[in-house]
Amino acid sequence: MTISPRKLNTFLLFKLPAAYFCGVRTTALSDTTCEVSVKHRWINQNPFNSMFWAVQGMAAELTTGALVMSKIRASGQKISMLVAQNNATFSKKATGRITFSCNQGEVIDAAIQKAIETGEGQIVTLNSKGINQEGVEVSDFNFEWTIKLKS
Repeated sequence: MTISPRKLNTFLLFKLPAAYFCGVRTTALSDTTCEVSVKHRWINQNPFNSMFWAVQGMAAELTTGALVMSKIRASGQKISMLVAQNNATFSKKATGRITFSCNQGEVIDAAIQKAIETGEGQIVTLNSKGINQEGVEVSDFNFEWTIKLKS
């Protein structure tokens, strides 16, 4: 069974309801790229009338995590995944619709292949940028994922 944007959004409703109710939605998922969108609304705002940083983080993490999950499923192996660390920078108020994207599918493929070949855990750092409707970057997230074959 393949992972699709619709299946990811249903997954959010049942497993990550905070993200779902804040409006985080997967809009595209391919072999190389995942795109997630969220609109600034009352439920996800901060006191400064922009999107709360944690909502941006949920959307950004989903772009990277969905790609990792998809690649693990495609490998046919039992592999665990975990965020070891992350960091972010914010360059503009996040208002309107913000689209996050990660396009590092090939990097994940290489890390999974190395984990399978060596049997050792791998670390892969994935980036997701938040872009507003005017095409301006509002935030930039990095997530360090660890992947390891399950015994």
